[in-house]
Amino acid sequence: MDIFTQLHKSPRQPRMAMLLALLTIVLPLPIAGLHKFYLGQYLWGIIYLTLWSTPVPRIACAIDAVWYFLQDPQSFDLSYNSRLSEPISAGKMEVEQVEAITVALEKLEQLRQQGLVSELEFEQKRRQLLERL
Repeated sequence: MDIFTQLHKSPRQPRMAMLLALLTIVLPLPIAGLHKFYLGQYLWGIIYLTLWSTPVPRIACAIDAVWYFLQDPQSFDLSYNSRLSEPISAGKMEVEQVEAITVALEKLEQLRQQGLVSELEFEQKRRQLLERL
């Protein structure tokens, strides 16, 4: 098994995602979007890399880093590690998972009200969470 397959199948960690997002802010290199590649969001990673010379990815990476920091582990796993396991059928979804999604939605709403997340980002993250239901 090659290293890319191992990385793709290993669970994602919120601290690593946050660290990669913060590296984009600190380092003036064209590495914007590394955290998106790490999380398996390749299209977003390409968009961040395409815009690396503008301030847009740095601002987005700062928001992403705050988001990963504030997100509880269950919500993070639901958002970024659910692809690693078998899909959950709607009839077998555990109460804990529904509660985790509810908590994540509440935190997302708080971030939106505080102005830390734009309306577009709020809607994208909200849809991602609701798709897990």
